[in-house]
Amino acid sequence: MQKKTLKTIYVLLLLIFISIFSLLIYRVVSSRQIDDVSPTIGCSEELLMKADVLFVVPKFRNISIAENKSWCEYILSLNKTLALHGTYHTYREFGGELKNESLQEGIEIFYECFGFYPSEFKSPQLKTGDENRKLIHNNGMSLDGWPSWFFHKTYHCREDGEYAIHITDKIILTNKFIDWV
Repeated sequence: MQKKTLKTIYVLLLLIFISIFSLLIYRVVSSRQIDDVSPTIGCSEELLMKADVLFVVPKFRNISIAENKSWCEYILSLNKTLALHGTYHTYREFGGELKNESLQEGIEIFYECFGFYPSEFKSPQLKTGDENRKLIHNNGMSLDGWPSWFFHKTYHCREDGEYAIHITDKIILTNKFIDWV
């Protein structure tokens, strides 16, 4: 009986190791994303170049990205996939009830800046209420949800204080750590 239990433990440990190793390999080869892209937040060129998908905040601290045409042109020149990351990037902006007008404002600002409508959306802090999920889909966008940060390397433009990568209220991961795993 003891040999059988030991064998089962070894098999489980091997499966856990293979799963973790497979996840790390997938993260190395899958697309990289960066959240909180906005001229108001600021993002290093090094980070922008690392990412394949840029999640753009259309109106941060009441400043529209469309007001900065040179920034819009620069972001377009990077030839990356661009997606919408909330409207105002307020705390859990899409976790509660949201009016369609707010989402429409973000979509229109995105269009004014880049000349096309977003097809992908990610909520700030990855919190999206059920009604907001429907609202996002009804506006022709797919929703990038919580598994994204787990399966893709997801950076943030700033990682100090307010813009740190918060997986839970207690754990903070830096962009350097994201590079490593």
